[in-house]
Amino acid sequence: MPYFMRRKPCSCRAALAAAASLCIAASAAGAADGPLSLAEALRLAQSESRQLAAQEAAVTAAREMSVSAGQMPDPVLRLGVDNLPVTGDDRFSTTADFMTMRRIGVMQEIPREEKRRLRTERGEREAEREAANRAAVLANVQRDTALAWLDRYYSERMRAVQDALVQDLRASIEAAQAAYRGGRGSQSDVLAARAALVMLQDRGSMLDRQVLAARIALARWIGADAERALADSPDIRTLRFDADTIADQLRHHPQLDALARQVALAEADARLARAAKKADWSVELAYQQRGPAFSNMVSIGLSVPLQIAQGSRQDRDEAAKLALAEQARGQYEDALRMHAAEVRAMVADWRSGLERLSRIETELVPLSEQRTQAALAAYRGNTGTLGAVLDARRNERDTRMQALQVAAEIGHAWAQLNFLFPYEGGPGGLVPNGSEKP
Repeated sequence: MPYFMRRKPCSCRAALAAAASLCIAASAAGAADGPLSLAEALRLAQSESRQLAAQEAAVTAAREMSVSAGQMPDPVLRLGVDNLPVTGDDRFSTTADFMTMRRIGVMQEIPREEKRRLRTERGEREAEREAANRAAVLANVQRDTALAWLDRYYSERMRAVQDALVQDLRASIEAAQAAYRGGRGSQSDVLAARAALVMLQDRGSMLDRQVLAARIALARWIGADAERALADSPDIRTLRFDADTIADQLRHHPQLDALARQVALAEADARLARAAKKADWSVELAYQQRGPAFSNMVSIGLSVPLQIAQGSRQDRDEAAKLALAEQARGQYEDALRMHAAEVRAMVADWRSGLERLSRIETELVPLSEQRTQAALAAYRGNTGTLGAVLDARRNERDTRMQALQVAAEIGHAWAQLNFLFPYEGGPGGLVPNGSEKP
């Protein structure tokens, strides 16, 4: 069999494999370029947040320090020469004088077991505080990402409404020009329609800037994925918490939890300061070598700090730590009251917005559409004016824009409430146009 015929099957298999690889790569690229849901944006923000990574490093550092804090101090190696002559015939000799000794020893500080236990406990409280700070950072990242996503979503919805109205107005201009040419309309109608179109286009430019600003804000959290088209919005009419009892759950809010951990840390510092009023001991063992004509020696020592001014030092330290603990408790209680008031206000705004949106969608929007249809019918039947049509379209546009603005305000309140507590492990329960699952 010729050589080129033997190679052909292999070439075909290679080509098929390459084609399959290209298909898989194209499929993966298409999936990556699919609509960006809020849940995916939150996962991307969590994975790309350097602030969250920094806080996780702080948690790791605090946990490592809590282990080392309870360990015994390192022993101290001590080397020296005692009673070295500096005058006379034996000056600087380490063996001539019987009192000269070359010394090597080890000193060990022995802190009380209670102190080591309290130091470990303090380290654990600090690690818990950093973990609570991490949860607060995660909640803030998810909340701010949701706000940026919703801002872009509703800005683009407003732009779409604006585009539809521009198309309708262009059709009205063509009809007005045709009527003017046929002697059934006036030039003022044509000019009024053109002026309305320019105003709509100017409003569209403002909305374009708003969309761009929202896209930039979203890119701050998720990078290049902010350029992808958006999926449907989640149901902003449903919270993953009970709105009536959410204020009672605030003691578990990450920021308040961090303040509570700060209180525990301050109390641990106070207990450690109280334990410091009992002095630690140090022991030392030394071997002393003298000249060959003299015997070597061993020394054993014990060191105890004398707290001769405990009222001015140790007692003051304890009083300062107790005052700091009281300060932390006061800050926690004040923050709890402040957050409770803020959450109740947000719940009220969210519910009020839902009532307004329902009223606008079920009453005002249908009425504005009926008014537009009636004005168009009258104009086509030569019983109405183009000005009435333009006024009706303007009213319909304003009503639809008002509905979207109210929905955006509801979305802001929803995001503030729904992300009071973070979605640990990813917001897999966010479902478009459905309910929120914790």
